[in-house]
Amino acid sequence: MPALFIGHGNPMNAISDNPFTRGWAALGKSIPRPRAVLAVSAHWTRPGIAVTAMAAPKTIHDFGGFPPELHRVEYPAPGDPELARRVQALLAPDPVEADAAWGLDHGTWSVLRHLFPRADVPVVQLSLDERRPASDHYAIGKRLGPLRDEGILVLGLGNLVHNLRAYDWNRGPGAPLEWAARFEKQVRALLAAGDDSGLIDYPGLGRDALLAVPTPEHYLPLLYVAALRRSGEKPGFPVEGADGGSISMLAVRFG
Repeated sequence: MPALFIGHGNPMNAISDNPFTRGWAALGKSIPRPRAVLAVSAHWTRPGIAVTAMAAPKTIHDFGGFPPELHRVEYPAPGDPELARRVQALLAPDPVEADAAWGLDHGTWSVLRHLFPRADVPVVQLSLDERRPASDHYAIGKRLGPLRDEGILVLGLGNLVHNLRAYDWNRGPGAPLEWAARFEKQVRALLAAGDDSGLIDYPGLGRDALLAVPTPEHYLPLLYVAALRRSGEKPGFPVEGADGGSISMLAVRFG
């Protein structure tokens, strides 16, 4: 399977028809059908590593201030307890909690509604351990590498640039702010060069990085996907663009 990072953006993308969601739909049709999805979402951060282990994960509406129609959306994909156990085995000896309380957050289902609209591909979520540095998240991604050969789509869900303080609700899809464009250009160059150490040490990219990644949770899922790159694989960017000037909607594909 390929490994994908997708910029999920505004929760309204779950029910919108726009260039980003059409790109996700096309991407879903272009890849082999996975046996299951392992999603690493920006919206599940906690102390320690956990993996959803229930047979029927609930749809989590983890947002406010949006129309009732968005709160009514359900994404009834099955879970995959066997995949949860496989993830625990791959990440051993690190303890990985089998979680029965979380489900699928909007970072995951807002994209999956377009990738796999029938909700017929099992989905498991892996949490981001908020106590760990970026290098640890990359190392965890490396240990998930065998899943690509087992029919599992590892899907990172966040945004390369995610600064809500600078977000312009009147701007909509269009050109990014200058600092956002510069940071995305830097990261694209690192991805193309295979410079994973530069991706991990993103604060070292300068002031633009501090604006683009004011908090790490939306950036970290990219490291899981970068860690899954195989020798000789070049990155593809199947979805591009920005929203509100300060949210990058870039998608990154390996394989």
